[in-house]
Amino acid sequence: MNKRWTIDKIGEFVEKNSDSKLLSTEYHGFSQKLLFKCTCGNNFEKTFTKFKKNNQRKCETCQPPKASR
Repeated sequence: MNKRWTIDKIGEFVEKNSDSKLLSTEYHGFSQKLLFKCTCGNNFEKTFTKFKKNNQRKCETCQPPKASR
């Protein structure tokens, strides 16, 4: 069964699985970028898919992007 994510469920996931904080108040689908606050105080945007599956759970200062192949 396909799990439908709501902004509340995403907030709970972020709280349990990272040190970042969810700042966005609406969620309209997997391609939408959400606003997060990193532990260092920087705000950053990621899609929830990248946040959840790719473990991109910090800002680019704390977790620099991987070099492309």
